[in-house]
Amino acid sequence: MPTKVLELKEAVGRRLDHDLTEIRPGEFKGAAFKRGHVVCDEDLCRLQKMGKNHIYVLELAESELHEDQAASMLAQALAGPGVVWEDAPSEGKISLHAAHDGLLRVDSAALAAFNLIDEVMCATLHDHTLVRQGEMVAATRAIPLVMQRAPVERAVAIASAAGGLVSVLRLRRAQVGLVITGDEVATGLIQDKFEPVLRRKVRGLGSEVRGVAFARDDAGQIAAAIRGHLQAGCDLILLTGGMSVDPDDQTRSGVAQAGAEEMYYGSAVLPGAMFLAAYLGGVPLLGVPACALYHRTTVLDLVLPRVLAGLKITKTELALMGHGGLCRNCEECIYPDCAFGKA
Repeated sequence: MPTKVLELKEAVGRRLDHDLTEIRPGEFKGAAFKRGHVVCDEDLCRLQKMGKNHIYVLELAESELHEDQAASMLAQALAGPGVVWEDAPSEGKISLHAAHDGLLRVDSAALAAFNLIDEVMCATLHDHTLVRQGEMVAATRAIPLVMQRAPVERAVAIASAAGGLVSVLRLRRAQVGLVITGDEVATGLIQDKFEPVLRRKVRGLGSEVRGVAFARDDAGQIAAAIRGHLQAGCDLILLTGGMSVDPDDQTRSGVAQAGAEEMYYGSAVLPGAMFLAAYLGGVPLLGVPACALYHRTTVLDLVLPRVLAGLKITKTELALMGHGGLCRNCEECIYPDCAFGKA
């Protein structure tokens, strides 16, 4: 490291070139003296208690960067749309925050390439995490005090080429149509329990239920209910029931009869393997399996925010959810503060 070493008494009157960290176990960890602080006689005793018997004065070459300058370069490259940061690094570290509520996206492949560069790092929350405005979503740090400019610029190039490694997508306010299927419900033999469950999930993400239609286990009735919601202006349709392999289960046939251009049945998530994702004229149709009546958290909780953020649900997307897609069925559900749906 290009430095000049000064005894503490020699350092009096000099400005610090870097933060000096103090650790008091169980009490405090942080910068006791910030970069730019002018050392005075009153500081010497505290510095000695911190184990600082010398102060280093940096003499940087043209090919070198101070940790704070490097951190600012890294943060600027890492932050994509919907992510903000303050150019006030502390000990070479900068935190990145959500500019608004939404769904966090992380380019995990580019992040790995970034972190393979020597002496730089970035840590993030999981991809597809729902975040609130102001929440920390990532942090970057220049690891040594003095950095070589070349590796920092390589890391910046990786993040910049990806358009930023972290971004936050806004959730749109959807007009949701519900199609509740099943002879037993449509004929009034039993009371429907699905509607309140789905209303709660939809409202929790800032959207609203515009209409509810009940259909018997009949492909024609289900298709008609779907078309009715589309004509009423719904831009997202949730269908319940009729998703298993029983002969009476006609939901998939109804979706196909309605004219769906794409349809993917089955997800690598438990609970929720018998999930359906389809598209009709660009409108997503999501078939919700019966497990959503009995489990607080299912595949729907993973898919619905992605749909509202404008992401396309494909067979590949449903397959990739298998990593982290096994719910532990905890006695007390704490989702989303758990591993379910995170990879």
